[in-house]
Amino acid sequence: MDYIKAIERQQIKEDRPQLRSGDNVKVHYRIKEGDRERIQVFQGDVIRISGHGARETFTVRKLSFGVGVERTFPLHSPKIAKLEVVRHGKVRRAKLYYMRDRVGKAARIAEKRTK
Repeated sequence: MDYIKAIERQQIKEDRPQLRSGDNVKVHYRIKEGDRERIQVFQGDVIRISGHGARETFTVRKLSFGVGVERTFPLHSPKIAKLEVVRHGKVRRAKLYYMRDRVGKAARIAEKRTK
């Protein structure tokens, strides 16, 4: 039996929602400062999902005071307290790197309509 796959299977969190590129998400991330721990919320659009299994990561991009900020999170990390999908975006690509060049209204992703 492959030991690495067995260990990775134990680390996978089943309670994570299905993410896709273009989704707007709120990532509640645990931050340790000294001996205290707090939760910081990072909300933005998922521009990339890569990897598989326990190594799966996703990159979230948001605009903070006119400056684009990107952060990559491991999907199955114990430091993620909660992961909320705010809305599903209507995109046609897996990687949304073109969003880095967009400014203002052009940087918005249309919401997927549900039936």
